[in-house]
Amino acid sequence: MAKILLIDDEASIRAALKEILEYESHEVTALDQAEAALKMLNEQSFDLIMSDIKMPRMDGLDFLARVKSLDIETPVVLITGHGSVETAVDALKKGAFDFLQKPLDLNRVLVTVRNATQTGQLVTETKQLKKKVAKLSGVQMVGESTALKEIDRMINTVAPTDARVLILGPNGSGKELVARQLHDRSTRTAGPFVEVNCAAIPGELIESELFGHEKGAFTSAIKQKPGKFELAENGTLFLDEIGDMSLSAQAKVLRALQENKINRVGGEKDIKVNVRVMAATNKDLKVEIAEGRFREDLYHRLSVIVLKVPSLSERLEDIPLLADYFLGRICEDYGRAKKKLASEAIKQLQKHSWTGNIREFRNVIERLVILGGETISVEDVTKYL
Repeated sequence: MAKILLIDDEASIRAALKEILEYESHEVTALDQAEAALKMLNEQSFDLIMSDIKMPRMDGLDFLARVKSLDIETPVVLITGHGSVETAVDALKKGAFDFLQKPLDLNRVLVTVRNATQTGQLVTETKQLKKKVAKLSGVQMVGESTALKEIDRMINTVAPTDARVLILGPNGSGKELVARQLHDRSTRTAGPFVEVNCAAIPGELIESELFGHEKGAFTSAIKQKPGKFELAENGTLFLDEIGDMSLSAQAKVLRALQENKINRVGGEKDIKVNVRVMAATNKDLKVEIAEGRFREDLYHRLSVIVLKVPSLSERLEDIPLLADYFLGRICEDYGRAKKKLASEAIKQLQKHSWTGNIREFRNVIERLVILGGETISVEDVTKYL
């Protein structure tokens, strides 16, 4: 069922179309003037607009132009009389989805309505998808603390280069976000950003994941598979939790960094790669080196630039801005009006020990959005923290 706005100054046409469309289970609002339709479009949305061309005061073409000027993407179908097909074709060039010619053919009307509403749904879904992708890829660093400003300054300095970057910091502090910002501000931004969580992949599979494998390289290798190095060609490869990578995989990563070449598991052919490598860990790699769990030569290859991401406890002054940011994002996701946070509630949040850093903080804000009042109080924070 679609919501349809119908505009026609002829009462008989208007009534007939309304009856046909409602019989097909559509919800129809019928008006006799384009001006009234524009006013209604400011107040509610429709899945389809159907408008006659020949109308007094404001005709269908002027109405179409006004709809487009308002950035309303609802499909518009124009209805034209005999002898005005050229006008209708001109309307298509100006943004109309289709036109119907009088006398109206029932089958043509129903097919046009179906096609227009399906197209409108696709446009809406595409916009929602783009919005979600933008949210994922365009997440920003929020805050004005000295520590965060220094990180931002370093990103601006380092991003345009091809220098490898080692990002250090506690769990949940935003190391991946720093890596994405480095990629987005680099000359490789048009290329892919490929992430590998080294801690989440079993040791026996990490080499296949990074370098790919040839068909038959092992029992389950039923076809050739490119690895993350190849998939990140001309872009950025982000090795998250690299402190958990096996020593054998470390040796192969070292060769790839030294020679800009890789070799698939089970393969003999060298494959050239053009990839900027960034890595991150919450471990002290110098301790890992001393205890034989991390290669010192790999550490020096990765740490051309070292960025230390501050914990949330090192930037408590950013909590008000972070809270406002997450409140806006989370309330929007839940389709709610943005909640407010009482000043005492903010102070209570600043007193908390954020061992999970930004990740923990976001989860707490989401909990408060769901369970707290319209204005989140200090009592809400104390209860649900």
